Amino acid sequence: MNFIFRGNHLLLRETGMDFPDDAVCARLGLAPAALQPVWLSPGCEHHCAHVTPGAEAPEGFAFRALRSVLAELDGYGSLASRAFQVSEWVRTNRYCGVCATAMTKSSKELCFHCPACGFSAYPRISPAMMVLIRRGPQILLARHATYATARYTALAGFVEAGENIEEAIHREVLEEVGLRVGNLRYFGSQSWPFPHSLMIAYTAEYAGGELRIQEDEIADARWFGPGDILPDIPMVESIAGRLVRENLPSGAAA
Repeated sequence: MNFIFRGNHLLLRETGMDFPDDAVCARLGLAPAALQPVWLSPGCEHHCAHVTPGAEAPEGFAFRALRSVLAELDGYGSLASRAFQVSEWVRTNRYCGVCATAMTKSSKELCFHCPACGFSAYPRISPAMMVLIRRGPQILLARHATYATARYTALAGFVEAGENIEEAIHREVLEEVGLRVGNLRYFGSQSWPFPHSLMIAYTAEYAGGELRIQEDEIADARWFGPGDILPDIPMVESIAGRLVRENLPSGAAA
């Protein structure tokens, strides 16, 4: 199975969810050597690659936004997520980021080595916190200003250098909505390929403060309680969707 990307778009057949075979890849100018195994296990049957931004989809195929089709890929969603991150690692590490020498790829692990200065480049993983705040029977949902969708979801943000997850939660909550929280409880985690995140989700209890929105990050934030009609929330295939749904106030309608 081949996962071919153009930016954040995945190549699929126009009708259905079929992936391109080797012949279709050849029509895109992708030789077998240009396809990176998704796993380094012997005989891996799944490969991936990025094409140039101007590449046209072969007849009968179309590049479709990965975010919009993840839910439709069923059991292949997590595989497509990994394929995207692996192919992006290959695309962005052809040359050493320290001395600009052409990199060489390891046959034993997902790693590029620089033969000149010894620098190593592994697939990038960016840890990000996510937290759903509860205040009695209510939950806080926010619409992020920079997201492509208008869905309301839990607060989230990337962990900064020197922080642990809990410290990032306290900082992000205070920055984005002006609240203090306590009683942090781990909910779960999910690899998320936008762009190369590891989402680490928690619940937390409201501990003080009034809503004060950081407008360049948050477009809106509201408390929702029992009986309230909820706005659009993330798809159930995402950890954000599961986090919200498993903490819905009694009688709230999604």
